[in-house]
Amino acid sequence: MFNDIGVLEVAALVVLAVLIFGPDKLPKVISDASRFIRKIREFSESAKQDIRSELGPEFKDFEFEDLNPKAFIRKQLNENEDLKELKELRSSFDLKKEINEVADAVNDTEPDPPVGASVNGSPGTPDLLKKREKPDQDERPPFDADAT
Repeated sequence: MFNDIGVLEVAALVVLAVLIFGPDKLPKVISDASRFIRKIREFSESAKQDIRSELGPEFKDFEFEDLNPKAFIRKQLNENEDLKELKELRSSFDLKKEINEVADAVNDTEPDPPVGASVNGSPGTPDLLKKREKPDQDERPPFDADAT
């Protein structure tokens, strides 16, 4: 729970507690705080057991951590076999390529050649250092009244 607290922070908390409560009252404050935390844990565990007993035997393996949406989805994705097909489908689908093709079709331009893994400017690899041709200065982009 407190994995991110270092030695310096703990030492600072101890010094602060000694300054606030004093060395005489500090042991009593610590015992009262530990007793309070213990009672809260007992109350929490009894509430969980009551809920499990009221839900019945089909919820025997119910974990309250599953009520966190992120944890629930992560658990379902890891356990559900049907979603493996979805993962395979998603990995085979290249969304960026599809969007570029649609954008090129809308703009009536030729699609950019795919960027390959080849090196040294081999054929089929676009030269990214070359400047693209600029459109004519007299040619204005199309006006879209709905966009303004």
